[in-house]
Amino acid sequence: MPRYLVERTFPDGLQIPLTEEGANVCRTVVATNTDDLVTWIHSYVTEDKSQSYCIYDAPSPEAIRRAARRNNLPVDKIIEVQVLDPYFYR
Repeated sequence: MPRYLVERTFPDGLQIPLTEEGANVCRTVVATNTDDLVTWIHSYVTEDKSQSYCIYDAPSPEAIRRAARRNNLPVDKIIEVQVLDPYFYR
């Protein structure tokens, strides 16, 4: 399955509280993604919470866009990436 980096901008900041409510939001996103075989691996969020950089496994960029629309998430850019592990020589 290809891996993608998804760049998102949140003009008002990403508001996911570190509570059970926030955990439910994340579980909902994960569940909704499965309809398009999209798997959210993890995300990096800027300090001001205005941007996120998310790693996904998905069959295509279009599948990520469909899942994002259903989750009401913005998509600025999708880039196919590969893992470069500094310990690959082991």
